[in-house]
Amino acid sequence: MTRGRNRGGNSRNSSKAPSQAILDLPVTKNEDVEVDIIGLTHEGEGVGRVEGYTLFIGGALPGERVRAKVLKVKKQYGYAKLVEVMVASPDRIAPPCEIYKQCGGCQLQHWSYEAQLNWKRQHVVDNLERIGKLKVGGSSEGEIEEGIVVHPTLGMNDPWRYRNKAQVPMGMAEEGGLIGGFYARNSHRIIDMDACLIQHDQNDDIVRRVKAIGRELGVTAYNEETGEGLLRHVVVRVGFRTGEMMVVLVTNGAKLPRAEAWIEAIRVQVPGVASICQNVNTKRTNVIFGDETRTLWGRDVIYDYIGDVKFAISARSFYQVNPVQTEVLYGKTLEYAGLTGSETVIDAYCGIGTISLFLAQHAKRVYGVEIVPEAIEDARANAALNGIVNAEFEVGAAEDVMPRWLEQGVTPDVVVVDPPRKGCDERLLETLLTMQPERIVYVSCNPATLARDLRVLEDGGYRVKEVQPVDMFPHTVHVECCSLLVRKDN
Repeated sequence: MTRGRNRGGNSRNSSKAPSQAILDLPVTKNEDVEVDIIGLTHEGEGVGRVEGYTLFIGGALPGERVRAKVLKVKKQYGYAKLVEVMVASPDRIAPPCEIYKQCGGCQLQHWSYEAQLNWKRQHVVDNLERIGKLKVGGSSEGEIEEGIVVHPTLGMNDPWRYRNKAQVPMGMAEEGGLIGGFYARNSHRIIDMDACLIQHDQNDDIVRRVKAIGRELGVTAYNEETGEGLLRHVVVRVGFRTGEMMVVLVTNGAKLPRAEAWIEAIRVQVPGVASICQNVNTKRTNVIFGDETRTLWGRDVIYDYIGDVKFAISARSFYQVNPVQTEVLYGKTLEYAGLTGSETVIDAYCGIGTISLFLAQHAKRVYGVEIVPEAIEDARANAALNGIVNAEFEVGAAEDVMPRWLEQGVTPDVVVVDPPRKGCDERLLETLLTMQPERIVYVSCNPATLARDLRVLEDGGYRVKEVQPVDMFPHTVHVECCSLLVRKDN
C-alpha cells in the first residue's frame, strides 16, 4: 500500500494535529491514500488497512485497489471517501438506479448479485465463528468436515421489484411544493424520487400520484426541526397475489384538511385501491406510525397470501415485505421443524401469526406468543380467516408466558423463535433450555445476535446442525437465516 504523498520520517508527526501525533497514526485527516480492500463491513463499507490501521471506505469492494481521502480518524480506525477505483473487482457492475449514490435505501447495487449472495453466506459464517465460537464445516477432497453446515444463500430469480410496502418520508422542495423519497446516506435529507427499483412498481406509481395530489391541494410536509407541517409519510401496501392496495397518510395532527378532496383524488387516480387510511403521529420522533389509525375510505385491511394461508394486513401490521422470499424462508422453517402432524409447536415472537399458521397446517397444536396486543388480535383474526382451529395465541413476553404454559402441561416438541434484531431475551433462552424441545428452529434477521444465541444454546445441550441464509432484501446488506438445532442427547 502506498500513500498519495510522500513524507520523511522526521516530518510525519509535524503535519499531524496534536491528538494524532500522540496516537502516532499512519494517516491524517484529508490525506489521499491508496488502499487494497480486504473485506466488507456489515453496513456495506469496504475495509482497507494502512500499516495495520483500518479504514472504512463506502462504495469500495473486496479485491479492489482504490484511492481514497481520509475524512475522520479515531484511535483504532478511520473513515475515508472513495475517490478513484484503481483496480476494480471483476464483480463490480454499474448500478441501474439513477440515484443510487445519493440514496441510502440500498448498499450493494454496484456488486453483482452472485457476489452479494456469496458475501452474505460468508458474513453468516464469519459471525458464527467469531462471535459464536462455533465450528463451521467445510469440504476437504469431497468429504464434509464435522461442523455446522452453512448452505449457499437462497437468492431470487429476479431480485428487483420485490417490496410490497413503501414507507416514504415527505418534505418540501426549496422552491416550495411537496417532495418524497428515501433519505440520503447517513442523513435525514430527502432525495426526491419517482421510482425505486426494489419497490413493487404499483407502489412507485401510487406514491408518485399521492405526491402530485398533495401538491395540488397545497399540503405542507412535516418539518423535523420545527415540528410544523402536516404530511409526515406516505405508506403504501400492495398484495402481490391479490393485487389489493392500501394508502396510508401519516399526519402531524388529527385534522386532515380537505379530506374529501384527498379521498376522491386517490380513488380516481389509483383505480382498485381497497383502503385509504390516516395515521396520526404528533410526537417529535423518527418513528413512522403513531398510536391512532382511522379508515378514511374502504376496508380496514387488504388481503394477501403466503403459500395457502390468507392474511389480513392492516396499516400497522407487521408483514414480511418480500412475499416471494418469505415463502422460501417459511418453507425452510417447515422443513427444519420436521412435522408429521402429531407435534406440539410453540412460536415465540409470533407477530400476526405468519409462521404459526404456516406450521399449524402440519402440526397437532401450535401456541403463539407475542408482546404486542394488536399483533395477537391480528393473529387470531387470521386463524379464523383460514379456518385454522389448532392454533392459539397469547399476549405477553415469551419468557413469561412459556414457563406458565409448561406448568399447565404444554410440552413442545418444536419451538420456533423469530426475534427482532436484538435477538432472544436471556430468560427466553433459559426457558428453552428448561423446556428441552426435540428441535429448535431459529429464524434470524441479524447474524451477530444469532451467533451469540446459538452459542448459549450449544452450551446448554443443543447442537446446531445447519444454517440456511435467505436473501430477503437483495441489494442491501441484510440477510435472514433459518437454523436447525437438535438436542445433543437425541
